[in-house]
Amino acid sequence: MSTSAIDYTIDHPAVAGTPSAASIDEVIAAPIDSKPSKGWWIGLAITGSMLGVGILSISWLFYKGTGVWGVNQPVGWGFDIVNFVFWVGIGHAGTLISAILFLLRQKWRTGIARFAEAMTIFAVMCALIFPLIHTGRPWLAAVYLFPYPNQHGLWVNFTSPLLWDVFAVSTYFTVSFVFWYIGLIPDFAMLRDRATTKFKKIAYSIFSLGWRHSNRHWQHYEKAYLILAGFSTPLVLSVHTIVSFDFAVSVIPGWHTTIFPPYFVAGAVFSGFAMVQNVLIVTRKYFNLEHIITINHLENMNKVIVLTGSIVGYAYAMEFFIAWYSGNPLEQFVFLNRALGPYAWAYWTMVTCNVVFPQLFWIKKVRTNIIGMFIIGVFVNVGMWFERFVIVVTSLSRDFLPSSWGHYVPTAVDFGVFIGSIGLFFTLVLLFVRVLPVVSMSEIKAVLPGAQPSRH
Repeated sequence: MSTSAIDYTIDHPAVAGTPSAASIDEVIAAPIDSKPSKGWWIGLAITGSMLGVGILSISWLFYKGTGVWGVNQPVGWGFDIVNFVFWVGIGHAGTLISAILFLLRQKWRTGIARFAEAMTIFAVMCALIFPLIHTGRPWLAAVYLFPYPNQHGLWVNFTSPLLWDVFAVSTYFTVSFVFWYIGLIPDFAMLRDRATTKFKKIAYSIFSLGWRHSNRHWQHYEKAYLILAGFSTPLVLSVHTIVSFDFAVSVIPGWHTTIFPPYFVAGAVFSGFAMVQNVLIVTRKYFNLEHIITINHLENMNKVIVLTGSIVGYAYAMEFFIAWYSGNPLEQFVFLNRALGPYAWAYWTMVTCNVVFPQLFWIKKVRTNIIGMFIIGVFVNVGMWFERFVIVVTSLSRDFLPSSWGHYVPTAVDFGVFIGSIGLFFTLVLLFVRVLPVVSMSEIKAVLPGAQPSRH
């Protein structure tokens, strides 16, 4: 093939301009090589304080028992399950960006995949807090949750979707962690080769697993990455489907519906992309990564947000239609109570944040405006938290018997644990950006203009 038949351009560049491979390494490794700035320390102090509030709240919870929560009869589930579902949903975008977009050969994933993968792991870690403290005695969680032969002849209830959560979420976390680590190996080797201290060189040498950038290593790496992407793809659908079964297999009006699995999956991707978008906007500005995490990346994410937001809005409408079409007065009452009852403020906050605001992304000027997309992303995550709150509380607070109706009011401990989970998440994010490359060096260099010549 003659050189005239080679095209070194990319129709939709994954990197702005024409940076060299060496400059890519310098920019991505700069946060790791330099000393933490004052802004980073201030951010860590804020998130660390929030984490401290969570630790104190959980400590008080262990000392006093779950009676310090706002749960009552009939609202036996409160902030614990709301926050669990919220954080599991946040973790969905990472696997979607990394695995599914990788299988579809979408080059725009390269600038955001590493960060999204890390946020998946951090979000699942935050989510795991709530099932453990919900058991009341977390030191006996292994006895209650994991099936193993024992002298008491006690076995877990395999028909319970809460047990299915254990297997689904733990599998999702394990595969996501391995997938994330495998992608880091070539970058660990690059950091090893440029390390200036003996400690860093030894640490990165251990984590790089003897990587030498040889052709054989790259062949094995690409094959393993492809296999893990194939494993991860079904997990995007399965994990939040299993989480939705916590509600869908019950007989509670407002929960007992077959729309929950696709509805929950779309909502999880919706909230996950919004969170990744928010954090990336700050990160790209703070670490001067605008030419690597480009407006094109953020615009594509916003397109996914408006798509999944439309699916979520459709699901909201279908819930009311099915309740009416079923002719079941109990179902009809639950949804009228959501829209017009004592928690109507939460329901309409949810609808406004999740359905109305994301539709602004149909406008290109909004879709490519940094401030606008950041604000809408924040509203999306607020709305998705309220969605879980509305599903849990409005369905439980009005029981079958009016004499047993109750009003759920979260306590300071409820809010403290939630604030602590937010603090844990962002503390892990801040530590991540200081010790590991937030963007994959090897993948970015693979999509530079001229890196992969192709025919016209």
